[in-house]
Amino acid sequence: MALQLTMMTPTIYDAAGGMPALIDLAHAWHERVLADPVVSHAFSHGFHPQHTERLAAYWAEALGGPPAFSEALGNESTVLRMHAGNGEHTDMDERAIACFDLALDDAKLPADPRLRATLQAYFRWATHRMAAYPASPNDVPRGLPVARWSWEGPTEG
Repeated sequence: MALQLTMMTPTIYDAAGGMPALIDLAHAWHERVLADPVVSHAFSHGFHPQHTERLAAYWAEALGGPPAFSEALGNESTVLRMHAGNGEHTDMDERAIACFDLALDDAKLPADPRLRATLQAYFRWATHRMAAYPASPNDVPRGLPVARWSWEGPTEG
């Protein structure tokens, strides 16, 4: 009997290039938003010196990588609270999404159209999710797990 090999679809995390690629992407995105006159306002109060590494860990976990973010830094509720209570900011969100789209090239992520479309869809979804509590961080439910994204879209959270 011949052995049948089945190809497993890699996680988005693996297809993107793993943690090194997501760190590069987080750095590229952060550089772009800091240079943007509208989006940079979100960082005018300052930011953690390891912001990009933390962001990369969050993205990694959301995209099928290791759970380093939730094991050491928090959960989805933690992230949502950081972004909550800032009122409506649709223009800023759209500009942040545009910065992400450009950062994919800056970080030299694979040019695979499916990967790019999936990452762009994830970031748009995550950005809207971060804006879901404009009135107050107190509105964010406690204990939410890091929201996951698959090739087909959101899987939990």
